[in-house]
Amino acid sequence: MATFELYRRSTIGMCLTETLDDMVQNGTLSPELAFQVLVQFDKSMTEALDTKVKSKVSIKGHLHTYRFCDNVWTFILQDAMFKNEETQENVGRVKIVACDSKLLTQ
Repeated sequence: MATFELYRRSTIGMCLTETLDDMVQNGTLSPELAFQVLVQFDKSMTEALDTKVKSKVSIKGHLHTYRFCDNVWTFILQDAMFKNEETQENVGRVKIVACDSKLLTQ
């Protein structure tokens, strides 16, 4: 299964990377095994988002910046409102990175 490495920049991905770096630094883990953990993290996140998440969210906000490069869309929204069936959340600034899932099968 091909994956994107996008999720490594999420809060949980950065914490995992930092922990793996610490473990490699103190000799608890080899660099090769740390890399395998990151690859498995990428696969697990891709699969979980594809199969486990069923809710839908609508997003409204002021489009500050957008960019399309190497089949990746990046949007920066200001004063964004995320709304699902149950709740609504206002966020001052949000960055959305979107990739074409068809690229995973190539």
